[in-house]
Amino acid sequence: MGLKGVFTAIVTPFKTDGSVDYNQLKKLVEYNIDGGIDGIVPMGTTGESPALSEEEHKEVVKKTIEYANGRVKIIAGAGSNCTKIAVELTKFAKSAGADAVLSVNPYYNKPTQEGLFEHFSAVAEVGIPVVVYNIKGRTGVNVQTKTLMKLAQNKNIVAVKEASGDLQQMMDVIAQRPDGFNVISGDDNMTFPLICLGGDGVISVASNLVPEWISKMVKYALGGDIQNAKKMHFELLPLLRAIFIETNPIPIKASLAMKGLIDENYRLPLCKMKTETRNELKQVLEKMKII
Repeated sequence: MGLKGVFTAIVTPFKTDGSVDYNQLKKLVEYNIDGGIDGIVPMGTTGESPALSEEEHKEVVKKTIEYANGRVKIIAGAGSNCTKIAVELTKFAKSAGADAVLSVNPYYNKPTQEGLFEHFSAVAEVGIPVVVYNIKGRTGVNVQTKTLMKLAQNKNIVAVKEASGDLQQMMDVIAQRPDGFNVISGDDNMTFPLICLGGDGVISVASNLVPEWISKMVKYALGGDIQNAKKMHFELLPLLRAIFIETNPIPIKASLAMKGLIDENYRLPLCKMKTETRNELKQVLEKMKII
């Protein structure tokens, strides 16, 4: 299907009573589309998916699709460490009209490579394009390149969100992938180098806040204007570091709140930033004239 460009891993705004704030979600969707992004990813890690009920998860996906109204692609988070639930969430995303699903490595239960292959193959049977989300740091297991290349033979497994942090692995995947299989960065600060090596874009946390900047940098890089892309990469680096100064999505939600785009509410076990790191983040945002 061709997944290239910037896909915002959108936060889930909450009201003070802890319920999902759909009005603010709608405003964020509009803000991102106005900023030139190519797609939105609801119910990923940045959307605090582990803290939402299955019913809430489905409603956030449904509303995001409704708000976007076909203007950009929607890659719906549909992962679980239970294959049966991952398949059910994938079926829902397909029925709701998502363009693709983001399916994370099963976490905590640490499957073998064969288990990973069977898990993602079961998800792919639903018949919607699947983006494998490889993030060892959060899941405790790495989808090895050999396993990913086996999965890439499945016509419904169309891309990988590569957040392993291993540049050698990313290069191996790009070198060995079949035609039409996209490699998308899962780390904002790796987007520019990954595209230079042949990658296709980013599922971005930072684009929640600065969609125009991230979109412009990626367009430069994908268009071969490496000098301008490189310049923007280094200009953005202080922000890309600052928004991961504490566990994602805490700093990005704090940043969005400082900019007045959402109210700053989380669901435990995530909580507000420490004063020290909040001040560091605020200084970066002020220096870059984001707030």
